Amino acid sequence: MPESNTKTGISIRKACKSDTPLILSFIRQLAEYEKMSGEVVATQELLEEVLFGEYPSAEVVLAYCGSAPAGFAIYFFNFSTFLGRPGLYLEDLFVSPELRGKGIGKALLVHLAGIAVNKKCGRFEWSVLDWNEPAIKFYRSLGARPMDEWTVFRIDGEGLKKLAEIKMEK
Repeated sequence: MPESNTKTGISIRKACKSDTPLILSFIRQLAEYEKMSGEVVATQELLEEVLFGEYPSAEVVLAYCGSAPAGFAIYFFNFSTFLGRPGLYLEDLFVSPELRGKGIGKALLVHLAGIAVNKKCGRFEWSVLDWNEPAIKFYRSLGARPMDEWTVFRIDGEGLKKLAEIKMEK
């Protein structure tokens, strides 16, 4: 059942398999905004499998302004060993440029915070590109704080394959 605010005209609902083309469209728009369009290799078929298949890897919620698709958030659960609780990790949040400033991003974050509280998560985290000052200012206004003492590491593509192939000596 969608969460709806009649005062703002914003509604949020969990995505379903038939929403995959819309999700892919939002992913492509986000990549364009982040100047990373060339990195999108996701396809509709792949997203259907990983988001709506037998073992979903993440979940998606869609935001609407009236009846118009306005944005999305994709998230998954991780685990904090120190807290002994799950955490909610926001992989991506995107609001269509023409609909920004209407409270849609805030509504998505509030919705996800509610999910985190209901699932007894110990924290709600996400990353933001360091050049995205409007997003950083917005997140700070909601009470989020940067984790300056942490550095994100990533291994992907061929590097990931090579790491997986290392034979450990006995």
